[in-house]
Amino acid sequence: MRRVRPRPLGGAWRIGGGALQAALAIRQGGRRGRKMAPIKAGSGASLVPRAVALLLALGVGRALALPEICTQCPGSVQNLSKVALYCKQTPELMVHARCCVNQKGTILGLDLQNCSLEDPGPNFPQAYTAVIIDLQANPLKDNLANTFRGFIWLQTLVLPQGISCPGGISAWEKVTSYMDNKICQGQKNLCNSTGEPEMCPENGSCATNGPGLLQCVCADGFHGYKCMRQGSFSLLMFFGILGSTTLSMSILLWGTQRRKAKTS
Repeated sequence: MRRVRPRPLGGAWRIGGGALQAALAIRQGGRRGRKMAPIKAGSGASLVPRAVALLLALGVGRALALPEICTQCPGSVQNLSKVALYCKQTPELMVHARCCVNQKGTILGLDLQNCSLEDPGPNFPQAYTAVIIDLQANPLKDNLANTFRGFIWLQTLVLPQGISCPGGISAWEKVTSYMDNKICQGQKNLCNSTGEPEMCPENGSCATNGPGLLQCVCADGFHGYKCMRQGSFSLLMFFGILGSTTLSMSILLWGTQRRKAKTS
């Protein structure tokens, strides 16, 4: 019987002509027999983007931790309130409980109307970044002078009709009274209208601290009483003195207790 020797061809091995044609026919027939199954609409491949979007939405919702002031009163922002209208004007803002917040969770609007509040409560300073606040339909006390300390961004405040605007009329650009509420609009910077240039020390400057409230801010490089101390505050010296004083008092007390124990 005659043997067929394989011969190298282009890096591959070539066998006899008949065997090669048979192998190619089998290989081509197998390729023709196999067909790609079409992907149907609604299959698992199309559900992947939806699942990812759902997980991202849930992750954002969990990451956004609302301050307590937003859930202090049951319910949500009233649909026709000024807070709701302000929140709808900007697509980046969202309504969560009683607050209108941005994507970072910063409070820009607060609606606490009709919450039976005699005072805004201890959590109210959490809304110091608010631009608009609605407190109408609440039995509030009239003394709100220090309630809005630090609310330097507040531009619209809705109060019950019998409550005065914090800081008085001079602290706002416009005060409008209606049958059931009062609206204070446009917080003024009283630093420009006090007429007292010597109110702050030489190394300090006047800055607003809420409606009708002012504060003196030290210039860069100055600190302490009336901004008279120059240079940065030495934390090392402060903690060194505090630590040595605490250690001395501890040793003194330990010695006193030891003497009492011996005498007894």
